[in-house]
Amino acid sequence: MNPYVLLMLVSSLGLGTTLTFASSHWLLAWMGLEINTLAIIPLMSQQHHPRAVEATTKYFLTQATAAAMILFAATTNAWLMGEWTINDLSHPIASTMTITALALKIGLAPMHFWMPEVLQGLDLLTGLVLSTWQKLAPFALIMQVAHTVDPVMLATLGLLSTLMGGWGGLNQTQVRKILAYSSIAHMGWMIIILQYAPQLTLVALATYIAMTTAAFLSMKAASATKISALTSMWSKAPILASTTAIALLSLGGLPPLTGFMPKWLILQEMSNQGIPTTATIMALAALLSLYFYLRLCYAMTLTISPSTTNATAPWRMPSTQTTVLLAFSTATTIGILPIAPTILALVS
Repeated sequence: MNPYVLLMLVSSLGLGTTLTFASSHWLLAWMGLEINTLAIIPLMSQQHHPRAVEATTKYFLTQATAAAMILFAATTNAWLMGEWTINDLSHPIASTMTITALALKIGLAPMHFWMPEVLQGLDLLTGLVLSTWQKLAPFALIMQVAHTVDPVMLATLGLLSTLMGGWGGLNQTQVRKILAYSSIAHMGWMIIILQYAPQLTLVALATYIAMTTAAFLSMKAASATKISALTSMWSKAPILASTTAIALLSLGGLPPLTGFMPKWLILQEMSNQGIPTTATIMALAALLSLYFYLRLCYAMTLTISPSTTNATAPWRMPSTQTTVLLAFSTATTIGILPIAPTILALVS
């Protein structure tokens, strides 16, 4: 892609997200979401591959549907209540439609079906943008309207997302689909605690972005898009295989890694709020996700020569990719748990 075009598209991504962040009016927020969507469409279809075009079409139709629902909900609220302000979404019909549309935008269950299919058709770097940056603007709107939404609806969205994210990834062999279901599960953890402790949602979102960045960049460095391709990773790059396995275990929430922090704090807060049953279901759902992370770790670190593999080993060419962001995100993914009390004190 032409570097000037790429710069324009990346700048538009930043502009759309910033506009939504800074908006207090629904029309401006909707405009930011639309700029965001239209900017990533060319990035998704730049491969000129039928699978990429199919994924782009699915993503466009899904996001257009969600944007239309948001605009209709805002218009309904303005018609019934006379308010266009985001924080004054007081009518129950408008608030329910809005949270449904925003859940569709970020891939919350049961509106999650588009995400694994779309992510599977993209390259890993574009998939990283879709899994992290594209969720920021809708999530900012969710945090602003959460107080107007029925708590039972939020809890249902969160529980369904963690369960579907765990169950859906169990029988997958494609790395991008596994990371898509991982994203769905993590979104569920963030949504379910939003009504009780919004600061924990921010902590979970920040750690999720760091961990997902490490996972996607590690797979990009290893040129691996399916589990069978991971079996030669240890022979080619043992250090990368080790750090990638640890990053995946951090995504699963194992102590003493960073990914344990948000799950631990969320479960503690849910117990303090008097909903230990829901907390128990969430903890059990995390075990489902942990299984497919362990599958990836097993393929990377324990399936080595002379074990047989059906994958065609890629040429062992020296990598020309920059690894600064990979190194930073991996270090963040592995080692932030000891300062968890400090982080909690800063956001509380």
